[in-house]
Amino acid sequence: MNDSVAAGRAVRAAGGTALGILAAISFCHLLNDMLQSLLPAIYPMIKSSYRLSFAQIGLLTFTFQFTASLLQPLVGAMADKTPRPYSLAIGMGFTLLGLLLLAFATSYSLLLVAAALIGTGSSVFHPESSRVARMASGGKHGLAQSLFQVGGNLGTAAGPLLAAFIVLPHGQRSVAWFSGAALLGIFLLVNVGHWYKAHGVARLAGSGARRVAPRHHVALALVVLLMLVFSKYVYLASINSYYTFYLIEHFGLSVRSSQLHLFIFLASAALGGMLGGPLGDRLGSKYIIWASILGVLPFTLLLPHANLFWTGVLTVPIGLILASAFPAIVVYAQDLLPGRTGTVAGLFFGLAFGMGSVGAAVLGKLADHLGVDVVYRICAFLPLIGLLAAFLPDVHRRAAPEAA
Repeated sequence: MNDSVAAGRAVRAAGGTALGILAAISFCHLLNDMLQSLLPAIYPMIKSSYRLSFAQIGLLTFTFQFTASLLQPLVGAMADKTPRPYSLAIGMGFTLLGLLLLAFATSYSLLLVAAALIGTGSSVFHPESSRVARMASGGKHGLAQSLFQVGGNLGTAAGPLLAAFIVLPHGQRSVAWFSGAALLGIFLLVNVGHWYKAHGVARLAGSGARRVAPRHHVALALVVLLMLVFSKYVYLASINSYYTFYLIEHFGLSVRSSQLHLFIFLASAALGGMLGGPLGDRLGSKYIIWASILGVLPFTLLLPHANLFWTGVLTVPIGLILASAFPAIVVYAQDLLPGRTGTVAGLFFGLAFGMGSVGAAVLGKLADHLGVDVVYRICAFLPLIGLLAAFLPDVHRRAAPEAA
C-alpha cells in the first residue's frame, strides 16, 4: 500500500505545475526581452548620431525582427522531434554578442549586424522557452503562457527606462553594461536545461495522443490567427518603433519624456499579457482573442486625435487589451495541434516578429513621406481585423491536466 501511495504521489508531482521552472523561464524572458528592447529604445539617439532616416530605422527593426522570425518555426519543429535542453542558453549567447556589438558599433552596417544577432538569439529563445512553459504548466496552459509572457512584457517595458536613465546619459557604449544580465540569463538557462533533460522530456510522453481537430477546422483557424497576429503586431510595431518620434514631433516632448510615455504603454501591455492566459483557461481562448483584439478598436481610433494627456491615458487600455490576446492565441493553437508544442510556439512567435518587421519597414516609409501622424491614423483601423475571430472553431476543451 505504501509503495502504491508513493508511486501515486510521484506521478502527481511529476505532472504538477513546476512553479520554480515557470519563474525561472519568465525571469529569463524578462532578461531576453529587456536586452532586445534596448535597440528600439535608443532609436532617437542613434538616429541623431548616425543621421538616419525613418526608412533606415525601419530597416533596423526589419533586420532584428526578420532574423527573430526566420528561425523560430524551424527551431520549434526541430525541438518537437529532437529535444535540445541547452539551446536556450545558446540563444542567450547570441543576444550577448549582439548586445556587445551594438555598444561598440561604429557604422550603420554594424548596427544591422548587431540587430541580426539579437534577433537570432530571440529566434532560439522564444519557441523553446514557450515549450518549457507548457511542460511545466501541469495542465494550466493559459496560466503558464501568461507567466511566461509577463516576463517578456516587463522586460520590454524596462527597455525605455534603461535607455532614458542609463544609455542616454552615458552614451551608446553603456549598452555593454547590460552584458551582465545576459550572462545571468545564460547561467539560469543552463539550470533550466538540466530540469528539461531530467523531467521536461518525460512530461511530453503521450502528448500527441489527444484527438486532433478536423483538418478544415485547423486550416481555417490558422488563417484567421495569422490575420489576427498581423493586426496586433503591425499596430505594436507602430508603437514600439515610432511612438517616441510621434510624441517628440507632435507634442514637443524631450527624448527622456517620450521614453517614459512609451514605458507606460509597455507596462500596461505587461499587465494585459498576465491576464489573457488565465481568463482563457476559464472562459475559452477563442473569446479572449476576440475581445482583446476587437475591443481595443475604440481606443486606437481616438488616439491620433487626443491631446498629450489623453494620449497617455489611451495607451493604457490599448496596451492592456491588445497584449491579452497573445497568450490566448498560443494556447488556442497548441490545443488545435496537440503534440506540436514547439512548432506552434515557433510559428506564432516567428509570425509575431515577422509581421512586426514588415510593418516597421512599411510604416517607416510612410512616416518619411506622409509623416508620423498619418501612420497612427492609418494604424487605428487595424483592430477591425479582429472581426475574423468569429470564424474560429471552438476547440477549447476542459481536459484533464497534462503537460503538453
